[in-house]
Amino acid sequence: MPITVNVPAPRAGWAPRAAVRHLPLRAAAALLSAAALLTGLVPARADAATTTAHPSPARLQQDADAVRDTGVTGVSVRLTTDHRTRTVRSGTGDLSTGRPVPPDGYVRIGSNTKTFVATVVLQLVGEGRLSLDDTVDRWLPGVVRGHGNDGRRITVRQLLQHTSGLPDYIGEVAPHPSAAEYHRDRWTTYTSAQRAAFALRHPPSFEPGARWKYSNTNYVLAGMVIKAVTGHSWEHEVRARILRPLHLAHTFAPGNDPYLPRPHAADYQQFAPGAPLIDTTVAYLPFDGDADGSMISTTADTNAFFAALVRGRLLAPAQLAEMRRSVAVPGDPGTPPGSRYGLGLSWTPLTCGGGYWGHSGDGYGYMLWPATTADGRTTVTVSLHSRPGDPDTATRQIRATTTLIDHALCDVRRAKDGARRG
Repeated sequence: MPITVNVPAPRAGWAPRAAVRHLPLRAAAALLSAAALLTGLVPARADAATTTAHPSPARLQQDADAVRDTGVTGVSVRLTTDHRTRTVRSGTGDLSTGRPVPPDGYVRIGSNTKTFVATVVLQLVGEGRLSLDDTVDRWLPGVVRGHGNDGRRITVRQLLQHTSGLPDYIGEVAPHPSAAEYHRDRWTTYTSAQRAAFALRHPPSFEPGARWKYSNTNYVLAGMVIKAVTGHSWEHEVRARILRPLHLAHTFAPGNDPYLPRPHAADYQQFAPGAPLIDTTVAYLPFDGDADGSMISTTADTNAFFAALVRGRLLAPAQLAEMRRSVAVPGDPGTPPGSRYGLGLSWTPLTCGGGYWGHSGDGYGYMLWPATTADGRTTVTVSLHSRPGDPDTATRQIRATTTLIDHALCDVRRAKDGARRG
């Protein structure tokens, strides 16, 4: 779901993955548990921790509580600097038992999957095995055709940057989002080719390269391009090229397995304003099963991935520069002003100057938002375990989340500046 702006909802109450991805879900205050609110301060290296500036944990906890107070059932935050990690939690990890959110449980990362996929594509570019200017038809001949869509006129770069104009398949696999649809269709599986074909039933949104609009179809096709180039699935390449080298043992693509490993918090979706919360911890496979948003991770692994990526551990300088070449994205109520989108990576300004790289992701009942500073030395990931049924509440939750991130990254900067001056 991706950066916080996206395709307008095709029907009331529905927004596709990755953008505001308001798969909204309100959690009434009466349902919130007074579960333990843990603030942890754990030095990653005892010999260096005492010399590393770090802000007080009080505001981080207050900001997590503020996210909870917008109606989120459970919130988890992990802030990592060079030598310290701080975690805070708020709310509850299970409405039926009141148990707390696990400090580093497994979470669905939704459209953060796109950043992993874009990284693999750019590695292949660096190896000379494909070009960002290759057409989609070069690798997937005849796949993108119909209703004015033409893979001969769309480049790999445009897929990764959401400037292809291709329609989004999400509205086809979840046409009437409701608790009944979730329970009826959550086990339904589709191939990548089927997902692409669903999208191609509709005309393009615009001419390739003319503007920006988020479409999950782009990354379904990017995953297919990876297989065409390497002979292996995108999951295989992500595992071999990213997860193993970085030792991200708690990150994986589950395929069509809909269950989260333990420990994990329960996720809850409200499908309409005033409707009850529905436990949606089990994946909705029609859109939780491909290169656009299927991966599972932890906040620790997510922090490690984005920090490594921005610090140049996964891409050569030329390819990292291509990933960071960004275009402005259309604003909406949940989007911080000045947000931009590169190749599977979004840029958001900070109130203290500069900005951060990341990519939000969400789905039924969850939202994950990682953010790392331009030097990759400070990273924070916020995990929300419920989504509301009305857009206004969804916007408030996104704003509370981006405020937390802004405060966390700016506070670390101020603490470091103060330590240098001292």
